[in-house]
Amino acid sequence: MIGGLWRKKRDNSGHDGEEPAGAEVISGDVSAHPLDDHHQASGSGDVLDPPLDPVYEDDVAQPGEYYDQESDLAPEPADYTVRAEPATESDYERIYPRSPAEALQPEVGPLPPITKRKKSSILALLNGLISAFIFFALIGAGILFVGFRQFTAEGPLTETRNVIIPPGDSLTSIATRLEREGIIADAYVFLAGVSVAQASSQLKAGEYLFQEGVTMREVLGKLTEGKSILHGITFPEGRTSQQIVEILREDPILIGDIIEIPPEGSLLPETYKFSRGDDRQSIIDRMRQARDRELARVWATRDTSLPLQSPGELVTLASIVEKETGRADERPQVAAVFVNRLRQGIRLQSDPTIIYGIVGGQGSLGRPIRQSELDAVTPYNTYKIDGLPPTPIANPGIAALEATANPSKTSYLFFVADGTGGHAFAETLGEHQRNVARWRQIEAQAAAAPPPADPDVDSASGEDADSTLPPMPELNLDLTRPLVPPPAQ
Repeated sequence: MIGGLWRKKRDNSGHDGEEPAGAEVISGDVSAHPLDDHHQASGSGDVLDPPLDPVYEDDVAQPGEYYDQESDLAPEPADYTVRAEPATESDYERIYPRSPAEALQPEVGPLPPITKRKKSSILALLNGLISAFIFFALIGAGILFVGFRQFTAEGPLTETRNVIIPPGDSLTSIATRLEREGIIADAYVFLAGVSVAQASSQLKAGEYLFQEGVTMREVLGKLTEGKSILHGITFPEGRTSQQIVEILREDPILIGDIIEIPPEGSLLPETYKFSRGDDRQSIIDRMRQARDRELARVWATRDTSLPLQSPGELVTLASIVEKETGRADERPQVAAVFVNRLRQGIRLQSDPTIIYGIVGGQGSLGRPIRQSELDAVTPYNTYKIDGLPPTPIANPGIAALEATANPSKTSYLFFVADGTGGHAFAETLGEHQRNVARWRQIEAQAAAAPPPADPDVDSASGEDADSTLPPMPELNLDLTRPLVPPPAQ
């Protein structure tokens, strides 16, 4: 045993806080001596220094037979019994260290007794709530996992199919419609996916094309992005605003009506894409915006020497060029003829302007021009008025606008059909009259032949039949009429 000051361990008699009478205190190495050979404390519990030595009788220590070697006074018998067997370290506890270094170390007190405390009711409630939360969270995670598998799995559709989502349909109606059409397998799973994605207000109406096996995730993506089927509607160049409105009203896919016919020349003829259920007025608005955008661009790049004072005059002249020829390669030359006439003060003498003055936005006259109509003084009779008519006579396309803004650099003042779908151009009246004679000969040959399949279309020029020169010699129209001389300077 380690050296130092030791005492016998207390029993369970309940003596706490003070040494019991007769407590044994040993100084030195306990394990080096048997108990009967070791020094003992007095009955009062005081530590003896120097230590006491036991009294031996017949080599056996007798209980209570101790005395002080210095005083030779025997103490009172102690309340313990000396054992004959050797003492062990487990029978004693150390109360005083032997070395100064050990004396500096704090003494570790006894550990507190272990007692069972009652769990409070609040702690028990919290434990229950946490357990319930974990339980339901695990159930929810399982449901989400299964739902996500269904949401991303291949759908039941076995062939490509179109589905129309009407405007104003609720989310539930859309999900039910998709399930009924066989696009998705479960409307409730689709609704849950839409809710998780927070896309309830982002679904767009329209006509959608779904491929076979499309997943719910792909369906949702297509509906939120508005990737509906696009239809196209084409407006030929040179149609009047009234004719364009009629084309829109005849389209069964569009909805809504057009209350007011747009001003002539304010629309850009083109092919426009739209979705099922789009409003007709929205197409008109897009055509007006496109016209304004293109007109601004063309006007900015025009030949600044043109005898035109505004973008509106450019549109008016371009509409006449559009009605006079259907060939893109001839537009710059036809535009040059009219620009040269304006510069020289010569009347335009264009038949399409007369027709527009008679029928307005209807477009087609349906018969040849009469002499009385040629002689009538109207704002659109360019045989009787100088310069341009008050408004465009149609809606010109981009090519006609560009050709009018930058016409060919020629001295042409005349043109007449050449029988091939184009025109013969001339700088002088004599040359022009020879071209007219050839055209009359072609007309005579055509009159002897069977009538064309479409009587409303002139096979030579591609224009309406009522806008071409009639075969009657008594009518002196357009390019065969003597030119009005330029005003005197």
